[in-house]
Amino acid sequence: MATTTAKQHQELAKQRYDDFVAECPTRQLLDRISDKWVSLVLIALADGPRRYAEINRAIAGVSPKMLTQTLRTLERDGLVERRITAEVPVRVDYELTALGRSLQPVLSVIKSWAEARMDDVLTARARYDGVSP
Repeated sequence: MATTTAKQHQELAKQRYDDFVAECPTRQLLDRISDKWVSLVLIALADGPRRYAEINRAIAGVSPKMLTQTLRTLERDGLVERRITAEVPVRVDYELTALGRSLQPVLSVIKSWAEARMDDVLTARARYDGVSP
């Protein structure tokens, strides 16, 4: 039985998409999905296509630069489609792709969990910080 070196083991793991390996592409995808702006944009697009300004209004605190960057990376990853309609002025809509929609159930559960458990998290933080709730 042949033995493998650490480098060969890492290469094999990378080929199997093991996100515990630093070079694995799934780690990059997990980083992207766990980004707060990415999650909020995907949730904002859950109900259908939206224009840039609508997304910007829906997500308090996102800068135009960050929103543009987020939409571009989501488009590159195949999660969002940018659709241009020839009107005056030109209309640009953003919509989830089938791949992006497949992520919606996961994000919905995480969002619901965060909303339902926020009081518990705040209590835990106060306890940790030594403050009475």
